[in-house]
Amino acid sequence: MNSASNQREVYLKAADGFLDRASAHVEAGDLEAAGSLILKALDQERRAGVVGPQVLQLIKPRS
Repeated sequence: MNSASNQREVYLKAADGFLDRASAHVEAGDLEAAGSLILKALDQERRAGVVGPQVLQLIKPRS
């Protein structure tokens, strides 16, 4: 489980990095680059949210 929390931290730090870079691009007036970086940050946050064991079809429907 420790590995999952480490991977989650890696994704969240990457997201923070993308957001910091996006902020710098906004200040410079480059909105297209900022938008692209924001999308990358959101992808990293999404990945952080799904790290860990995945349980699919654990409960079977009654026949």
